[in-house]
Amino acid sequence: MVNPPKALLPPKSVIYESSTEDLEKGVHVANHEIAHDEAHIEQLEPAAIHRGHESISSCASTWRISMPPSNLPVLPYKRERRGWRTIRHILLTVYQRLFSIVFIANMIAFVILLATYSDRSGWPLSNIATAASANIMVAILIRQEYVINLLYKICCLAPLSAPLRFRRVLAKVYHFGGVHSGCAVSSVVWFLLFTACITRDFALGKLSDTAVLVVTYILLALLLSICVFAIPRLRFLSHNSFEVVHRFAGWTALALFWVQFLLVSNGLRKMVGSDSLGVFVIKTPTFWFLLVASLCIILPWLRLRKVEAYPEILSSHALRLRFNYTKMGLCVGIRISHSPLKEWHAFATIPEPDGSSFSLIISDAGDWTKQQIQHPAKKYWVRGIPTIGVLHMAVLFKRVVIVTTGSGIGPCLSLLVSRPIACRILWSTPNPLQVYGESITQEVAKADPQALIINTRASGRPDMVALTYHLFIESQAEAVFVISNPVLTRKVVYGMESRGIPAYGPIWDS
Repeated sequence: MVNPPKALLPPKSVIYESSTEDLEKGVHVANHEIAHDEAHIEQLEPAAIHRGHESISSCASTWRISMPPSNLPVLPYKRERRGWRTIRHILLTVYQRLFSIVFIANMIAFVILLATYSDRSGWPLSNIATAASANIMVAILIRQEYVINLLYKICCLAPLSAPLRFRRVLAKVYHFGGVHSGCAVSSVVWFLLFTACITRDFALGKLSDTAVLVVTYILLALLLSICVFAIPRLRFLSHNSFEVVHRFAGWTALALFWVQFLLVSNGLRKMVGSDSLGVFVIKTPTFWFLLVASLCIILPWLRLRKVEAYPEILSSHALRLRFNYTKMGLCVGIRISHSPLKEWHAFATIPEPDGSSFSLIISDAGDWTKQQIQHPAKKYWVRGIPTIGVLHMAVLFKRVVIVTTGSGIGPCLSLLVSRPIACRILWSTPNPLQVYGESITQEVAKADPQALIINTRASGRPDMVALTYHLFIESQAEAVFVISNPVLTRKVVYGMESRGIPAYGPIWDS
């Protein structure tokens, strides 16, 4: 057995064997001395930190509860001017940039089409329908579980020897939601033009089928309602309403797209003198776009099933659910539900070392989670396949700092249990032992014998930005990963990125 390198043990720190009495008192580490270095990320040399589970096997039941170090390094000045920082890291994140690229590309095509047919009798319905359906297909396809997992796996093919600048860009793959929203909004714009054309043709007597006009306006109302409820502010205030509208309005809209497509195609077929509706339809790009979109929606529901769960009550504020219906990979999550058509709740999974089963942690964060903790269920609905999450991208870096609060330790353990990785852990939470139990704390210690576990009940809330920077410099890491509530995640990620440090954390649409 190899002990942790002494060079990395903080001066005057105290390591405790698993003593419940000491931990409940919030025994702390005082006078934590650190070196003050500048964050020259590209030129950092490897630090003498642990490389896997073997090197820390002696620490399986050893950890410490820490007070935030009193003499943290002075944070360096933020790079660039304040206005440019705001634009780059807040207003135009990778998500917004992807949205802008997709939307602007669509609007360029939109303007070209309007200009090309401005001096003619009307705009081509078939081209407009193709543009709308293509955007709908991409918006749905980019959210399909197999596609998401493929994107992550492709980005993770980059070797550790690749330049850090290249790897830090690939690690932003979880912002793919920008493509989804960009295509979704663009499809509504195209459909607005389509509705205008249908209305004009009906008014001029070129279109006599009232059913086409009625279906078109119902579709437009459904698409607009989906966009309105997807506005971040409304989505946050009423997430359940967002899910219901997104799901049922989306399904209804896709079904009505098929109805409208067949009605319009039948009319166009008669105009060109084609005898077979089937032959005419399969030659239309819109048919194939709608087919792909439909398959993407149906596929996860084909894997809907109810599975056994084995609850372990950690405390009155946390529950650990164990499952053994399948094996889990690195940093993947599942969605569970009691009412499959009503609501789904996503959780990161923690695989067992032998791969035989996995678990997830539920903490008290609302009515549904509180109900699970107070009345644990023995069965849950699951659907689709496990989906890779943000922390999977940590494998792109040689050394990382993992920052988390509360039950965010669950997703972190998903990474650390699945694949030994050189890391430092900062976990800030109220009463970690009482809330999450000894087994969770032991797993944290296995991953990082020097993990900075802060009991906020004893020390108050620490300066997470300063602590993160301290661990980044001390361990000579290449990147920081943050798993916390949206506010703190954005604060720490911005605090690091504005100082040139690669930082990653789930976004509201990731």
